[in-house]
Amino acid sequence: MSGKAQFHLMMTADAVGGVWQYALEIARTVSESGGRVTLAVLGPAPDAEQRDAARRIARLDLVDTGLPLDWLCEGPEPVEKAGSEIARLARRIAPDLVQLNSPALYGEGRFGVPVVAVAHGCLPSWWSVNGEGDLPPAMRWHRALMRRGLTGADAVIAPSQSFAALLADIYDLPVAPMAVHNGRRMGKSVAVREPHDCALTAGRLWDRAKNIRLLDTVAGRLSFPFHAAGSDCGPHGERIAVTHLHALGSLSDEALAEQLARRPVFVSAARFEPFGLAVLEAAAAGCPLVLSDIPTFRELWDGAALFAAAGDADGFAAAIEQAVTDQGLRGELGKAAEARAQAYSAEAMGAKMMHIFAGLTRRRAAA
Repeated sequence: MSGKAQFHLMMTADAVGGVWQYALEIARTVSESGGRVTLAVLGPAPDAEQRDAARRIARLDLVDTGLPLDWLCEGPEPVEKAGSEIARLARRIAPDLVQLNSPALYGEGRFGVPVVAVAHGCLPSWWSVNGEGDLPPAMRWHRALMRRGLTGADAVIAPSQSFAALLADIYDLPVAPMAVHNGRRMGKSVAVREPHDCALTAGRLWDRAKNIRLLDTVAGRLSFPFHAAGSDCGPHGERIAVTHLHALGSLSDEALAEQLARRPVFVSAARFEPFGLAVLEAAAAGCPLVLSDIPTFRELWDGAALFAAAGDADGFAAAIEQAVTDQGLRGELGKAAEARAQAYSAEAMGAKMMHIFAGLTRRRAAA
């Protein structure tokens, strides 16, 4: 399949978080191989910056479907309908392959071509870490739709081995999903500046899984500024107010790159993270890392970061203070993070996904 211009991938995405960046990386890989991509966007429409990024990819057609995101729905009916509409679109445009970046959209599987389901996260796995007790009845429909996609698709992918194991456990899967680590192509290089004595976190600040309240407490114990980049308001109206963190608001890719060029100590206290693209961006910029001691971060960054328990404010404060004030350690951590980041390149991710695509299309041709 590689290098054959007729290869056509139809892929779903949303413009809310890291799935957008991931989808564009896959689209670039397919485009550079001579293929083309139809990107079907669900949920809120892409903004002007996101549309510009999509336009820069050759042979990429953007379809703004207006369909809802599964994790923003209150029940199964809108998700079932969205899955049917995506399957209908696939039958109409006749791609060689469909990639669903939410397995819940699989529905009855009437796509007419092989389907790759990529699980970037889901409500049941989020709840398993952030909830209290069993999954509420109001969320159980989501588990049923996800399991149908995870067991019905021709190939199932997770962005880390840790998350693949969690999915296998939560959904009682006969085989764990394949792990293909996420990768990111960094934007235009920004001139590296003298390291600033500060800390930085970035992401969906409103998401309880990001543990921002703990980091706000930590910020009040530090002798230097602790900045937080990202939205403080979620799609369901979730909000978080901070007292000690210096909120930067939502930043463009260029503005975030400027912040990372100062090589702050980058911090994530996430309780749940299937991969963590923000951590990868910071590491690629040479930022020292202080991370929560969760399976995903241990898998990806063990030996290249300092760790603290996700609920340990004192541990985070001590680790961040040490990483900022101990210049020798700071330099070692930054170099180790940057070196490790090279293993999670867009090229490596793209090559693995193209290998999976090729196997599925060959199997279909031989059938």
